[in-house]
Amino acid sequence: MNRQIKWMANNHVAANLLMMIFIVGGLVMAFAIKQEVFPEIDLDMVQVSVAYPGAGPEEVEDGILLKIEENLSSITGIKEIKSVASEGFGRVTAEIMQGEDIDIVLQDIKAEIDRIITFPEESEKPVITKTANRREVVSLVVYGNAPERSLREQAEAIRDDLLAMPEITQVDLRGVRPYEISIEVKEETLRQYGLTLGQIAERVRQASMDLPGGAVKARGGEVLIRTKEKRYDGPEYANIAVLKKSNGTELKLGDIANVKDKFRETDEFARLDGLPAAMVAVYRVGKQKPLDISRIVSTYVKKKRTALPESLKLAEWNDFSDIYRSRLNLLLRNAFLGLILIFLILGLFLQIRLALWVMLGIPISFLGALLMMPSLDVSINMLSLFAFGPARRLLGAHDSRGFFAPRVYQRDNGKVHQGHSLCGYPHTSRFSR
Repeated sequence: MNRQIKWMANNHVAANLLMMIFIVGGLVMAFAIKQEVFPEIDLDMVQVSVAYPGAGPEEVEDGILLKIEENLSSITGIKEIKSVASEGFGRVTAEIMQGEDIDIVLQDIKAEIDRIITFPEESEKPVITKTANRREVVSLVVYGNAPERSLREQAEAIRDDLLAMPEITQVDLRGVRPYEISIEVKEETLRQYGLTLGQIAERVRQASMDLPGGAVKARGGEVLIRTKEKRYDGPEYANIAVLKKSNGTELKLGDIANVKDKFRETDEFARLDGLPAAMVAVYRVGKQKPLDISRIVSTYVKKKRTALPESLKLAEWNDFSDIYRSRLNLLLRNAFLGLILIFLILGLFLQIRLALWVMLGIPISFLGALLMMPSLDVSINMLSLFAFGPARRLLGAHDSRGFFAPRVYQRDNGKVHQGHSLCGYPHTSRFSR
């Protein structure tokens, strides 16, 4: 190391050029480097979820999970397989070995799942997803003395507004129950018309479906034909004809059943200040910066509050960018005060020029670190900001020690002599009476 330092001391042009590279490159990369509250972690897991309405945990295990586990056990690259069976739902999680390409293993899992043809008829199609570790930045809460449907509709409108902004990519609803359309038919009504629940369910399934009808060739090209009969709310389902009478009239589903738009019976709910609420979670994706997302969301909240009804309120909740902002401001404030303190103290005992260079060595070193961080796949986050604190103190102590170390000089009439500091670094000094 002493040899490199000596070479730099004797080649001022190279040292100055390296310093300029650190300064310019660090300033450029400081605005382009990835910023996040906490560093991202790749989970390397693939989940297979299957819904089995009306089945108990044992039926889910025997009819779905055991078959999936048996097929996945032959795939190379899977470290461990875990399964969870609950009422009406089953989930299999496959942990991928380190070093394996998760996308290739995901395709292998999909191929093996498609080969299973012995799933129960009542079960739904398996959903295969790659587990992602998303980072929430801030949440918005719509609350007030209003029906649950009104709160959800306002939350959906806020979600759509945020997704329309180019700076925001992922927004989800939380604390709200999913929509559900219930169809209730009395047993006496079924006997009166000679119907069964299975017949009604099949008729509803057939009447709520989009079907392709092929293509018709025309002079301008092909015209695609498609039958759009998908239904989305209770009145549309109530208009389905379930039976044709002998006189040519139709028996509608709404005539024999109670069709209601409601929410699924779950334990999920949200309240704020004792009032019903719905939450909208905003996430950071890729190189998006948490401070930018928080600022955009805060600006949107100020404008949206004026457009809400008097019975509803909108508030920001759980802004994770606050801890990132406070840590960043603390580091910058302490660095500024530390540099001023180093300059003042060294200026009392050394030349002002030397004190200035000691002070500048610390920020130049940090700019060099910012220049190298993207190539090392390191981001600015809570952990790296915390590490900058001890590094700043070590740099300041090392530079100060190099200049404060007692030196041994031979003083003569204007002659230059070679001396050594107690730290072992050679130096030359000129003295005159």
